[in-house]
Amino acid sequence: MLSVKSFTFNPVQENTYVLYNESGLCCIIDPGCYFPEERDELARFIEETKLQPVLLLNTHCHLDHIFGNKWCAENWGLILHIHEKEKPVLDFGPQSGEMWQMPFDNYEGKLAWLKEGTNIKLGSDELEIRFTPGHSPGSVCFYHEPGGFVIGGDVLFNGSIGRTDLPGGDFKTLLNSIQTQLFTLPDETKVYSGHGPMTTIGMEKMNNPFVKLY
Repeated sequence: MLSVKSFTFNPVQENTYVLYNESGLCCIIDPGCYFPEERDELARFIEETKLQPVLLLNTHCHLDHIFGNKWCAENWGLILHIHEKEKPVLDFGPQSGEMWQMPFDNYEGKLAWLKEGTNIKLGSDELEIRFTPGHSPGSVCFYHEPGGFVIGGDVLFNGSIGRTDLPGGDFKTLLNSIQTQLFTLPDETKVYSGHGPMTTIGMEKMNNPFVKLY
């Protein structure tokens, strides 16, 4: 079973996740570490916990989720995994950084494609890839059934949903993703979002005002 460690990085207050198992293998999801001290914090946790990073994953490639991609890849010899439809979003990262006055070095290495309906393995543990577009054209969520949690990116938040006014966003598509890919999970499933505190599927079914309108 996988354990979850979260970090909140960069001026946009993005949640970065490290998932790790008893064998000491870990994956880094959405490394938003922008400042050197944030990179140091991430590296210190991995080193002190004696973890071996073997996967680098993006739920989607908006600016605040990809600041640390290049650094993580180079530091631990990793290849970035994204959904194929996120490639244009990744490529736009440097321009977006200039617009937000947060320049950074973008990842430009090899890419591995995440395919919906398949699983990605971390040792003997698996993450199910769920395709959840709407906030971004190639957004995916990572569901770990044994641990009862999903890493949801910017699809579903505690009491809110991802914005849909960015290029490639679509409100109806996002709501459909939530209904078909997340609300079909058990109510007790923990949702680790790209921003804000953890929630559960059951809580959002009952209380999320945006999805209630659907």
